[in-house]
Amino acid sequence: MPVQMSLDLTRILQDWPYEPGQINVRLVEGDDGRPKIQMRLDLGLLQMEVSGRPDGQRPHGFDSLLEYYETVLEEGQAGPAHGESAEGPFAEDARASGAEAGDEAAAQGEGEDSEDSPVGPDSGTGGMDGFVLTAEDCRLLRDEAVQYYHRYISLLVLGDYQGVVRDTTRNLRVLDLCRDYAEDEDDRQVLEQFRPYITMMRTRAVASQAVVDEEPRAALLAIEDGLEQIRKQFDEQGRGEEFENSMEVQLLRGMRAELSKKLPASQRSELLQRLQDALSRENYELAAILRDELKNLKE
Repeated sequence: MPVQMSLDLTRILQDWPYEPGQINVRLVEGDDGRPKIQMRLDLGLLQMEVSGRPDGQRPHGFDSLLEYYETVLEEGQAGPAHGESAEGPFAEDARASGAEAGDEAAAQGEGEDSEDSPVGPDSGTGGMDGFVLTAEDCRLLRDEAVQYYHRYISLLVLGDYQGVVRDTTRNLRVLDLCRDYAEDEDDRQVLEQFRPYITMMRTRAVASQAVVDEEPRAALLAIEDGLEQIRKQFDEQGRGEEFENSMEVQLLRGMRAELSKKLPASQRSELLQRLQDALSRENYELAAILRDELKNLKE
């Protein structure tokens, strides 16, 4: 008689105590031989795939819902993804999934003209101009983005900076898609408040990877670019007055200050030259950034 595996997580949780105030993550080998990311929470843990969608699912045969929608948009076959229904595309697919013909059409993707095909020629109202994301579509995209958020903060702790860049870039694409194509104004705007944060996390990862590669100058340039992007985002959101004291800016400036101290004298001379060039071109925003860097070098 086979031994039944216990479903109780007590032993696993006791062997890995939760530490408040820290992001508790680790990389383990799964039963399938592939690495898994685990995040310890106060009442349990999350387990995520290292690549692809964190929960391992492949909606509609795509790596993520985002890639599914992007494919629909690129091929110019959309509506509220499957026509006029406010239920969104996935409700219709679920109803059709029990039919063999529907399953075959979904598997073909871009095969014959079938109304059950998620990316088929007749799947929407036609044309990229008709592409609209319903409230349900946007909710599903937001839920998926949360999975990637959990993973990229875990990857940052684990030092997988390229993975952080990948996942933050991907979540910025979610913001772009909802902003440009959501049917409701609330769905177009609700994620925009997170754009500076995601940009900051991406910038940290790019700069950290440059440090690992022993390219401190490239790290500083990445931080400069990130700060400029965040400044524009605050301005576009009508929150320009919040930029200077924002958490995102304070964190990146602190990182920049630490990096600036490690620059050799030749790079300090380069900063002075760049400052002079910026002033001569009347690029005062860049000049202000360079002055801050020079000030940090003297400290």
